Amino acid sequence: MKNKLHIFSLALLLIVFSVNSFAHKDNEPLHQTYLEGNLLLENGSIIENFKISYTTAGTLNAEKSNAILMVTAIGGNHHRIDYLIGPGKALDTNKYFVICTDAIGNGLTTSPSNSETQPNINFPEFNIRDMVNSQYRLLTEHFGIAKLVAVVGASMGGMQALQWGVSHPNYTQAIVPIIPLAKTHAWTTGVLEMIRQSIMTDPAYQDGKYDKPVEKGMRLWAGWLSGVIVRTPAYQNQLFNTPEAEIRFIQGVEDATWKRMDANDWIWQSRAYDRHDVGQTQGFNGDTIAALKSIKAKALILAGTGDLLNPESDARESAKYIPNAKYVAINDMLPMGHFSGAGATTNENELQNKVIKEFLFTIQK
Repeated sequence: MKNKLHIFSLALLLIVFSVNSFAHKDNEPLHQTYLEGNLLLENGSIIENFKISYTTAGTLNAEKSNAILMVTAIGGNHHRIDYLIGPGKALDTNKYFVICTDAIGNGLTTSPSNSETQPNINFPEFNIRDMVNSQYRLLTEHFGIAKLVAVVGASMGGMQALQWGVSHPNYTQAIVPIIPLAKTHAWTTGVLEMIRQSIMTDPAYQDGKYDKPVEKGMRLWAGWLSGVIVRTPAYQNQLFNTPEAEIRFIQGVEDATWKRMDANDWIWQSRAYDRHDVGQTQGFNGDTIAALKSIKAKALILAGTGDLLNPESDARESAKYIPNAKYVAINDMLPMGHFSGAGATTNENELQNKVIKEFLFTIQK
């Protein structure tokens, strides 16, 4: 009975975590925005009146040499890796100046849901290199930072971190991609496409021209993404031993999270996720391995065993090709899959903080 209560409490914690990781609390610094004007995208389109949203923690030193860039996951915001940020944590704010950015399309940075001149389906499609370019402008134009200590991010944030290493090889000393992909393959695209269809086939979606939340579609989105795909069968079987318990859990996830993301925002970000391939960076002609081999930053790659969204085999392969990269498998009581990069359990949280802190210490010697 005690064990069942522990598992039930953990399940409730995971639902709460999925909400709180996106919530902004009154005692936290307000997110800020930097106006970049018209942002030229790699496909030739322009995002008009582009603003990038961000928060900062810690103090930028006089030399501007202690900055770390945090990049966020699909559907996430600048709180995505809060479990790694703060005094004494891996991204120690007594030591580092941490800039936490919001990616294009997350609803805080300019997105389909908040663009005044290109709303909803009029918003141009973008890719992950466009996200990186917008972040580079923030760092160089607004902060005047000549070089970063590191770029750190989970999931799509990990994909951006790898792209940073390829696009700007001399700009950051280190990259820490957590549960990343160097290239999005067919399996992941298939998962994302089925989730997109779950949203788009809701009559309330109205071909993207909706004027109220797409509730049925976004409930399916929340259940599939946060309740199923980011987990593993073994992990979920450990939490619940009856169909009824699993169904209650999925319903709880849907109730708690379906409102946290605009439908078009997520669809546009997921298409950027589909197109990700560091080998498509200018100069590499689609050669993903050559792009990874070109990375000069020291790299620490962490991945979740059994990941059904970003298979860990891709992360292991990336670590083989990036010169002197270190690879760490994230483990808890059981392999948690993509959820390994959420900081939601004590063991996983402690592991990530420990290995990332040690890694950053070695590059700062």
